[in-house]
Amino acid sequence: MARAQGARAQMALAFETVYGTPPAGGFTKMPFASTTLGAEQPLLNSELLGYGRDPLAPIKDAVTADGDVVVPLDAEAFGFWLKAAFGAPTTTGTGPWTHEFQSGAWTLPSLSIETGMSEVPRYAMYSGCVLDQITWQMQRSGLLTATARLVAQGETVGTTTSAGTPAALELKRFGHFNGSITRNGSALGNVVSADITYANNLDRIETIRSDGRIDGADPSIAALTGSIEVRFADSTLVTQAINGDPCELEFGYALPSGESFTFTVHAVYLPRPRIEISGPQGVQATFDWQAARDSLVGRMCTATLINDIEVY
Repeated sequence: MARAQGARAQMALAFETVYGTPPAGGFTKMPFASTTLGAEQPLLNSELLGYGRDPLAPIKDAVTADGDVVVPLDAEAFGFWLKAAFGAPTTTGTGPWTHEFQSGAWTLPSLSIETGMSEVPRYAMYSGCVLDQITWQMQRSGLLTATARLVAQGETVGTTTSAGTPAALELKRFGHFNGSITRNGSALGNVVSADITYANNLDRIETIRSDGRIDGADPSIAALTGSIEVRFADSTLVTQAINGDPCELEFGYALPSGESFTFTVHAVYLPRPRIEISGPQGVQATFDWQAARDSLVGRMCTATLINDIEVY
């Protein structure tokens, strides 16, 4: 009997036309490192008395379908997750194409995601997936990945795939070595690490249904937060924090072949940090920043992906 192994797992993704209804085709094979996406239905213990010390049979509670998907930051597949986070991009160029994703959309697209384990076989289709949060970290070394948190409507499990033959993408992965950070257009030095988290703060529509599923997941006020850990070499960031002025931060990656990804946060506000001297080593400071809507640009952030994909 074959046993399921993560090394042989597959993931396919497609955007839905109707929320909660998987499309008949158009799936794309997605690279991923791990996933907790799944459906669970807890049991409720019986509270009834008068039947002795042994409990009565439990009853089923509501179904919850959600989870995280850890994906690489790459030049092609990451565009699907950006579309899920911000909505459809504005695409320009004639190849390579420039895809600009902007925050502030009132509606977000939903996805159908199938995870397959051919050994069992088990193919789980998660329909009505909406991206709740995406986060990643910049540092000096290591593998560069992002975590996408999803809220799904439900799970359908079968023994054969419903995704057909998904289209394949060329994996052109960004690395920490390709990263850079600028502040108001100038390189920001002495940065040890940085965290970026964009959240749509989804509101689950938990209506009464016979199948126990939700009716949808609507985006509410978005949030863009993170942290920057720097070697304390000057007072530029501290002065900004004290004055309460915003700045523009741009987190970027570029490959020698021409593909690039830039994430521009237009109005970043810094808190006044505690400067600690913990020993003879270098002094570091951490700024837990928050972003807000920039009145001139008219939005909070812009994600720009340049690659060989014509349409997302």
